[in-house]
Amino acid sequence: MKRKLPALLLLIAFLAGSAYYWNRQRQEPAAKDLLTLYGNVDIRKVDLGFRVGGKISAIAFEEGDRVQSGQTIARLEDTPYQDELKLTLAQQEQAAANLAKMEAGSRPQEIAQAEALVRERQATASNLEIERRRMDTLLKSNAIARELFDNVDANLTEAKARLATAQEGLKLAREGFRAEDIKAAQAVLHAAEAHAAGARTRLDDTVSKAPDTGLILTRVVEPGAIVGAGQTVLTLSLDSPVWIRAYIEEPDLGRIFPGMAAQVITDSRPQQPYTGHVGYISPEAEFTPKTVQTEELRTRLVYQVRIIADNPDHGLRQGMPVTVKLQTKEQVKDSEANHGQ
Repeated sequence: MKRKLPALLLLIAFLAGSAYYWNRQRQEPAAKDLLTLYGNVDIRKVDLGFRVGGKISAIAFEEGDRVQSGQTIARLEDTPYQDELKLTLAQQEQAAANLAKMEAGSRPQEIAQAEALVRERQATASNLEIERRRMDTLLKSNAIARELFDNVDANLTEAKARLATAQEGLKLAREGFRAEDIKAAQAVLHAAEAHAAGARTRLDDTVSKAPDTGLILTRVVEPGAIVGAGQTVLTLSLDSPVWIRAYIEEPDLGRIFPGMAAQVITDSRPQQPYTGHVGYISPEAEFTPKTVQTEELRTRLVYQVRIIADNPDHGLRQGMPVTVKLQTKEQVKDSEANHGQ
């Protein structure tokens, strides 16, 4: 009996240990079974400047300062651009006034003046018509010389021509400007508006704003410097969100998917991982880059994976090497099945 007791206790201990180990395997995947990738924090930066050239009047931040999206970071002296805008606005007003004049047509006073001129020339022509008939009668009776009749006849012809000219002028006054002239004036106005819009845009471009939240890496020039369009003034490091570039072997490609949770571990604080998720999986294979240091991956084709990580304390620095641990599809299914039981 004494010999059987230790063997029985040993069997009970073995069964209890096996049950504990089996239960732990059901409750959560082992850490060694997590898919591990190696990569680096992507270097994301923007060279900031102006779309127009000029003299820098102010730079609001120093190197190392954090800026928010939309904050003004630098300004140019804008006096030349304000003057340009005033000129183009004046030209726009002039074109608009000319178009309004054409669309309105002739003024009532101009039409009345044209009508009075027609009446005046009509009266002149009528008097000369009467004079010609009288001269014609006298000429037939040889009471006057032929020269007098010819002079009256010529004056009548001239008066009728002048009357026709006045009548056409009255028609033009009543009809106003031609449709083609109005369209041409409209085109001139549109061109003036476009010039004014361009001048306003150039004035707005004298202010440089941060395109996103980040950290000022370098301050290239100082206030008072003359810079050209596109010249770098400040360099902004974009650190929100953080992108991590890692690589995965082809056999493991089917085990991951966009959106799956990830843990990002740094060498400086391995016990405090950052959280993130898979944001992008490259559809093209490539040779393993030199930054991947695992011996198994050095001679194989891999696929690039982008991990988007949270960085609340800004501890993930650009270029930093990191380790990424992923819970694969099989592990997710096993975990869900175990929790369901």
